[in-house]
Amino acid sequence: MNEQMFSSLGDPINTKIIMEIQEKGQATATQLMIKYDEIPQATLYRHLKKMLSDGILKVIEENSIRGTVEKVYALGFDIEEDIKKGLEANDGGLYLQLATQYMLGVLREFQEYTDKDNINIVKDGSGFSVTPVYATVEELTEALLKINKIISRLETNSPDGKRQLHSLCLITTPPKEL
Repeated sequence: MNEQMFSSLGDPINTKIIMEIQEKGQATATQLMIKYDEIPQATLYRHLKKMLSDGILKVIEENSIRGTVEKVYALGFDIEEDIKKGLEANDGGLYLQLATQYMLGVLREFQEYTDKDNINIVKDGSGFSVTPVYATVEELTEALLKINKIISRLETNSPDGKRQLHSLCLITTPPKEL
């Protein structure tokens, strides 16, 4: 995984684009605009262009539509394979970079939110918590699988007048020495 990729994952818009393309295998700018209608069109195209030039995305198809060319984007790398290789190598440096970019992305979302003039923390459904637990790896895995099952039902929801895009972020910290 290269430096541009880590930098890109630190940006919440890029992260959304990457996650959507990874989940679907490919996407057009139009499909991304429908999925993330809160991202202005010019901003989306600027991010796509930058990720293309950095090799994070690639164009796998171009379709002529009403006198214009619609590009079909795919990931320019295999994120799962890159992470898998890093984990298999037990690469602590890569792991720290992934955790740092993850945290920076979450912090950016909070900063964008708190920079707004009229926020309502409770009404907007924002928050965070920490729950220290004593558990075996097996118990943690079981709990996380159950949480994932609950969350996966929300992933299929479509945006509408009532639903707003939220990011649910789960972190399991490494064990602490007592």
